[in-house]
Amino acid sequence: MTFKPQTLTPYLSARHYFGAEQRRHRESAGLSLVQLAGIVNSSKSTLARIETAELMPPPDLPDRLDAAFGSDKHFHGLYELAKREAHPDQYRRFMDFEAQAEVVETFVAHVVPGLLQTQEYAHAQLSLREDLTPEEVEQRVNARLSRQDRLRSAQRPLRWAIIDESVLRRQLGSRECMFKQLARLLEQVDTPDSKVQVMPFGAGAHYLLGGTLTLLTLPNSSTMAYEEGIEVGHLYEDRDSAKKWRRHYEVLRANALPPTTSAELIRQAMEDYKPCDTPPS
Repeated sequence: MTFKPQTLTPYLSARHYFGAEQRRHRESAGLSLVQLAGIVNSSKSTLARIETAELMPPPDLPDRLDAAFGSDKHFHGLYELAKREAHPDQYRRFMDFEAQAEVVETFVAHVVPGLLQTQEYAHAQLSLREDLTPEEVEQRVNARLSRQDRLRSAQRPLRWAIIDESVLRRQLGSRECMFKQLARLLEQVDTPDSKVQVMPFGAGAHYLLGGTLTLLTLPNSSTMAYEEGIEVGHLYEDRDSAKKWRRHYEVLRANALPPTTSAELIRQAMEDYKPCDTPPS
């Protein structure tokens, strides 16, 4: 099949500009994707996806491109910009990576992680969004639950979730909703493919207290890190950034309660939401 280059949008982001510059330099040198792949020790498909900004360049590629084209540190500089910017499509990219991941490790400070949420809990959380209509809330709930389909397949990933104790104590939705959500969480605390740890209040402050972090280990053993605040998320695809976030996560894991103790704390929290047998007088 003949390769048909896609139209580029170089001024959308630094990543798009990197891809457009790679194509411009490649075509100016009269090189095909296959020929350039041989020169920089890459693959045609990887270079093609970089040119259309579908893929973040590997960290060692920019210097090899500069060497191939004699472009001094042109691609090195573009890469330094691209790896630090917030991409409008990065949550979609995160979802794509999550669907491929063999290991999903998450820390969440305020709510139950999406992969472990019940439908009622997800609805209660998303209903807090003032910018969503009821129909959009339902669409988001269905999309979130669809991410859990893979957890019931033969190719389900290993999941490791660390949650702050506040997640257990802060009621979201009805008491019944919280009871069922914590019961679902309890089922996932210590299974062959799922571990849950609670970061207790007694552990004090830590680096990740204000946000959410997800580490994705892909089939090729590379790691992606997705750090998310209230409205903004950032996907880190380069090796150095992923290593930094990995270190923070490992410190957190070492200080969190082990699964058995976490399970006991979840059971205690469930007592606060236990449905009453009779209505109050």
